[in-house]
Amino acid sequence: MSSLPAYIITRFLMVIPTVLILLTIVFLILRIIPGDPITAMVGQKVPEEVLERLRHEAGLDKPYHEQYIDYLKGVFTGDLGKSMIWGKRPVIAEIMDHFPATLELTIFGFVLSVMIGVATGSIAAFRRGSKVDSGMRIYSIVAYTLFIPWFGMLLQMLFGVYLKVLPIGGRITPGNTPDTVTGLYVLDSILTLNMNSLADAFAHLALPALTLGIVLSGAYTRLLRNNLIEVLSQDFIKAYRARGVRNRKVVFHAMKNAFIPVVTLMGLQFAILLAGAVLTESTFSWPGMGTFLIERIEYRDYTSVQGAIVFYAVFVALISLVVDVIYALLDPRIRY
Repeated sequence: MSSLPAYIITRFLMVIPTVLILLTIVFLILRIIPGDPITAMVGQKVPEEVLERLRHEAGLDKPYHEQYIDYLKGVFTGDLGKSMIWGKRPVIAEIMDHFPATLELTIFGFVLSVMIGVATGSIAAFRRGSKVDSGMRIYSIVAYTLFIPWFGMLLQMLFGVYLKVLPIGGRITPGNTPDTVTGLYVLDSILTLNMNSLADAFAHLALPALTLGIVLSGAYTRLLRNNLIEVLSQDFIKAYRARGVRNRKVVFHAMKNAFIPVVTLMGLQFAILLAGAVLTESTFSWPGMGTFLIERIEYRDYTSVQGAIVFYAVFVALISLVVDVIYALLDPRIRY
């Protein structure tokens, strides 16, 4: 861990070519596919001279290489540009309007998936060979293969339509939004002591978070079970037990060692959740980044799509860095 600061700096520098590659690919794809943001916004029945004027104002009449260079200059100075549609707001402002919703859903879905996966995986490992173990293994396979929209609609039908105990869509009831502090409704409700908004936010989070939690928990169940069984069979665990070490301490050391590969999966899953919650957001009408990206891709809003990709790339890189540091803290043998 002595060279960890140097490793962190190196990882940050590695983000730059990754962002450039992603940005270049997205830039090319958006301009190769038919259509442009001006035509998508005003339609094709507008006179050609009006379309040309609007394209000139948006800089779309420039050669592609000039558009690319201009956008890169903005990115490296911290300017992700302005949206080409709907008021031409700064892209970073558009992202900040939608990202808190995705982050909140991601956090709760992630926490639920880890809690369910760790519980089922541990039970399966400590009851190895029993019917409980078989049941947990079947659960992991079924959960992993569930199709999110189908499972989400199933929960909507059960809890929202038949039982009528939970809302089936949206982020909060209109008129019940807490005062904005962070953009995370649960946290904002706590900070402003708005208990009605807090209960409402939890109610709206319940179904989408449970959908993500159950679907993603299957991978944790299987990975933790296999690693825990392997760790429990190692010599140092047998030595602990032979010396009369309390079972609670043995379990703690076994879990700590079994968790090393699980932490890696947790980082990957969190990044996947953050970037790929679009199916859940679409199913539950959740106003997050997934919904935002789909909408802007349909309207060919080049700067918004490019800005969202850059934002995701940097954020996922930071998550990977945090996971590496946690990995090293769990396993002292790792050196950077």
